[in-house]
Amino acid sequence: MPWIAVPLGLVTGAVMGALGGGGAILTIPVLIYVLGMPPHDATTASLVIVGVSAASTAVSHVRGGTARLLDAVVLAVVGIVGTYAGSLASAAVPAAVLVVLLASLLAVVGGLMVRQTPGGADDDPDVAIATGEAASGASGVVGASGNTAGSGPTVRRLGPIAAVGVGVGLLTGFFGVGGGFAIVPALTLVLGYSMRAAIGTSLLVIALNSATALAARLVQGASLDWPLVATFTVGAILGGLLGGRLARRASPQALRRGFAVLLFLVAAYMLGSAVVHR
Repeated sequence: MPWIAVPLGLVTGAVMGALGGGGAILTIPVLIYVLGMPPHDATTASLVIVGVSAASTAVSHVRGGTARLLDAVVLAVVGIVGTYAGSLASAAVPAAVLVVLLASLLAVVGGLMVRQTPGGADDDPDVAIATGEAASGASGVVGASGNTAGSGPTVRRLGPIAAVGVGVGLLTGFFGVGGGFAIVPALTLVLGYSMRAAIGTSLLVIALNSATALAARLVQGASLDWPLVATFTVGAILGGLLGGRLARRASPQALRRGFAVLLFLVAAYMLGSAVVHR
């Protein structure tokens, strides 16, 4: 019954809009276990649902200056290399081992997110914007969104950003999920983004990666139940807008803990399922 896809889409979209990731982690199990979609079709449908809802939610982040466009493009483009290598490596690992490895990874990342020390001024968007404007007046290169207008800090950060892109791509290709669960922690823990900037940039990367992967699958002849996918996507878009509002109002610490809790819950479910079906 396609109408059930609307509330399910609302939930998954709200999670992704508020936390900048977790959409595919929730969407794929829902499509398989609740809506009865074959696994291969579910992963393809997830690219449409997650990609479109991420893009629609990312618009508000771009307008609000909490999404770094250049960084997102670099992460997406460089990530293609890592995704291909990760896919090759994944083919040599048994499915049961992949499940345990992914669950373990999610638990570790969740623990790191809980232990992360608040980032001070960068956690407050108003302070970050004020700091950016002051720096802009001094050097003319830093904008309110944290990007550079010229060849300043952003260019010097392209190396670390590219490294994160390859790493996230490896995880995405190896484990077969969208990568949002890894992008947000990587941006905050490795590159020092504020939580809000990480969420906005992550949504852009997810949208770009989903579009690329979907195009490849459609060329290979993939087919979908488009009415069901469209219904779910509408719900996800609405949920993403609600989640985006929550992200703007909630404290960075609360968002960080919420992301960590999501990772812990998914990890526990996956490990439990692996034990039951052993």
